[in-house]
Amino acid sequence: MKLKKELILAAALIGFGLLLLPAAVYWVGREVVGEYEAPDGVWGLTWQIWSDLLVLDAGAWLLVLSPYLIIQCLRVTRCAWHRSSVTDFTEWK
Repeated sequence: MKLKKELILAAALIGFGLLLLPAAVYWVGREVVGEYEAPDGVWGLTWQIWSDLLVLDAGAWLLVLSPYLIIQCLRVTRCAWHRSSVTDFTEWK
């Protein structure tokens, strides 16, 4: 059951990275830097990211996987924080 939940979470976050994150990057880039110079605007950027995934470009993979990786980093941090808060440091005195 835990594996199924993890696979659903991974699929949802990677799907977000594939479909919605390129549009968010386009919008923020347009507001901060200016209009995207390539043809087709948001779809041109999205297709470029998808093309870069196919040729194994590390930047494209990092962008698409970043929502899932951020959640995993937060989980590890929470686990480490929890373990350190329950440790009894009185034995070190």
